Amino acid sequence: MKKQIQSIGVLTSGGDAPGMNAAIRAVVRAGAYYNLKVFGIYEGYQGLIENNIKELDARSVKNILNRGGTVLKSSRSEEFRTEAGRKKAHQNLQKHNIDALVIIGGDGSLTGGHIFSQEFDLPIIGIPGTIDNDLYGTDYTLGFDTATNVVIDCIDKIRDTAESHNRLFFVEVMGRDSGFIALRSALASGALDVVLPEEDSPMQDLFNELDKGEANQKTNKLVVVAEGNKMGDTFWIADQVRDKYPHLESKVTILGHLQRGGSPSCLDRVLASQLGVAAIEGLLEGKSKVMAGLIDNKIVFTSFEEAINKKIPLNKELLRISKILSI
Repeated sequence: MKKQIQSIGVLTSGGDAPGMNAAIRAVVRAGAYYNLKVFGIYEGYQGLIENNIKELDARSVKNILNRGGTVLKSSRSEEFRTEAGRKKAHQNLQKHNIDALVIIGGDGSLTGGHIFSQEFDLPIIGIPGTIDNDLYGTDYTLGFDTATNVVIDCIDKIRDTAESHNRLFFVEVMGRDSGFIALRSALASGALDVVLPEEDSPMQDLFNELDKGEANQKTNKLVVVAEGNKMGDTFWIADQVRDKYPHLESKVTILGHLQRGGSPSCLDRVLASQLGVAAIEGLLEGKSKVMAGLIDNKIVFTSFEEAINKKIPLNKELLRISKILSI
């Protein structure tokens, strides 16, 4: 039977991502539109265990659409991984008469939500909030577009120095074991080469690209390296290149958490707004244990199992285009 929902909790969990605040705003205001009580759960699952819960209204989320990070804050909770921790979390939900949850986060956050929903028969819908873009069931996750724009802006600045001094720069980007940020930013910035987790690229492949660049008198010598690549640590890669090409001055720039901050792009704000409303409407329609996503500009709901466990293939066409244009 479809559970009648009158009160909803929303939390952000795991790594922050630009667009999370826009999603919180959408959940709270869509909830108010449908005459639901909405509670903000602070500090993610840990806040749920510690009863750090506060009722929000439409005015509570004003002026956050353009802000990076998450006003609800986030954390990684070891206690929530235990049965006792989840039981305490559920008791706190009952204290506030919260009927359902919206969880904004990545695969770890959705995994926690899936277990929680199964154990306590609690309706939960997830919103994909991670810059890595590594969740199945959506074309883009919240924060991915903003993160790639940050990377491109940084690479454009690095290129000025690279060309002024005829240096080779290795730029490491985030993404864990996903190369989506690396591939898109490499193509958009005109990088000489890109090193990806999805590709078993030997060092010789990189040497070949450097040789081609030198033969073509290419002055833009930038290589984008995904942090989870199989070739090796970015500093180690740079050392191998220095040994083979002692005439090339090689530098390493690790962009790190710069990619996770900043005001969300227009795409991320719109996506967050769409998915926040979809999550509320999905719960009211009786959906649970699913992630709201956008595929081909249409809202879709994907089971937690699929969203977490199915792998998204690398866009080989983008990689092919990048190789063509890097001559």
